[in-house]
Amino acid sequence: MEIFDNVSKTIIDDLMNNISKGDKLSIAAACFSIYAYQALKKQLNSIDELRFIFTSPAFLNENVPKEKREFYIPRLSRERSLYGTEFEVKLRNELTQKALAKECADWIRKKASFRSILTDGAMNTFLDIDKGDSGLTYTPLSGFTTADLGCERGNNIAVNTIRFTHDESRKFLDSFNMLWNHDSIFQDVTDIVLDGITAAYTENSPEFIYYVAIYNIFNEFLEDISEDFLPNEATGFKESKIWNMLYDFQKDATLAIINKLERYNGCILADSVGLGKTFTALAVIKYYENRNRSVLVLCPKKLSDNWNTYKDNYLNNPIATDRLRYEVYIIPTSPGSWVNPTGST
Repeated sequence: MEIFDNVSKTIIDDLMNNISKGDKLSIAAACFSIYAYQALKKQLNSIDELRFIFTSPAFLNENVPKEKREFYIPRLSRERSLYGTEFEVKLRNELTQKALAKECADWIRKKASFRSILTDGAMNTFLDIDKGDSGLTYTPLSGFTTADLGCERGNNIAVNTIRFTHDESRKFLDSFNMLWNHDSIFQDVTDIVLDGITAAYTENSPEFIYYVAIYNIFNEFLEDISEDFLPNEATGFKESKIWNMLYDFQKDATLAIINKLERYNGCILADSVGLGKTFTALAVIKYYENRNRSVLVLCPKKLSDNWNTYKDNYLNNPIATDRLRYEVYIIPTSPGSWVNPTGST
């Protein structure tokens, strides 16, 4: 048994000394990086095969044809790690990604297979070197990246990886072999991984560059979206008079406000004067009234007539057909009672 802290003693140095021609590697980890392949390229090119299991669901449910995916953008951080993790920025800045991705893709076609777990079940992470009559196991190994191998510092505070000989660790490989072909637990994602890596060295259209730039700006927001917080179109609010009077930017604001209200129970609309905040708010009110929710509008006295116009059957009410029924209360300018314009307090 030997312990590696990736500071005074690194995993990468030990792997360089122990991976040899004809070996078979089995890895169970959360992510795979082409820069980890680069660090061990000489050794990995000499092995017979690599089997890799993603221990967290990755590269699943893409539902795309086998032909080249023109606008493939990985959604999860463990998928984006193919091109380098946040701790491999220095390597990415060397601008060798294109050539490296091509080499790595060619190697994968010859020697590697990838499978991804289909559930949220737990699995040991490790790297196993099978030499036939002997072998070594390194565990835990959270990811196959340069940070996890000790080439980069990463964000680990005190994570030690232990190396066992097969006399002590054969159970790791036996368990891996038993599970590898379980289609109910794992899905083959080799082609999807290859597509992702291939995308790094193919010539990309200007549209693709644009989509990637937009995705990287908004990816955290996109991953945050859930059907639980999106407006329910079954309420029919998009057939309302107010909705069809909105400009596109107001419609976008309405949907965003509903999302924020559902997720955080609050939202501030801070558009400039003249951009139609009142109509945007009326569209939000219509959505909640269609869901049989009661709405209370609090406003200064000078705006109360304006708000009452939109809920009453006045000739100058452009959305009278929506029959809004919210209550309007005046915000007091001095301590005292809240006042309803109809006269009640």
